Amino acid sequence: MFRGVQYINMDAKGRMAVPAKYRDALISSGNSMLVATIDTQSPCLSIHPLDAWEEFEKKLHSSKMNKAASSIKRMILGHASELELDANGRVRIPAPLQKHASLEKKLVLVGYGPKFELWSEDAWEAECETAIASANSDDLELPEDFENLILS
Repeated sequence: MFRGVQYINMDAKGRMAVPAKYRDALISSGNSMLVATIDTQSPCLSIHPLDAWEEFEKKLHSSKMNKAASSIKRMILGHASELELDANGRVRIPAPLQKHASLEKKLVLVGYGPKFELWSEDAWEAECETAIASANSDDLELPEDFENLILS
């Protein structure tokens, strides 16, 4: 499980260093390969260890499809790219993925349970502001089990 927010940089070649705490966990579990794809709901990338991605992909392929689901599936799988950790613990983010998430030099890597999200620093800060404002509004609708979890 990955958790926490890490501010990192991307170099001119589109490479970013995976923070040591995540890199060590990945390598010790035999995952030096990651899969990155677009997030269809937010301007960020979704990055999975290869074994977790393969499980996700199986579920995606076995899901019932209608036109909308097929379109989302096409976007997720069509943009999926394998990222291999190099000897220095870096991965190269392909240009189409950089473009989708408006990635430039300053990035934010967010541990999100079994995966990561990769955001531009500006988009992450805007997301945080929106989420906090939304959480403090009276018209926020949360599922009951989630509301009980965070309010306890």
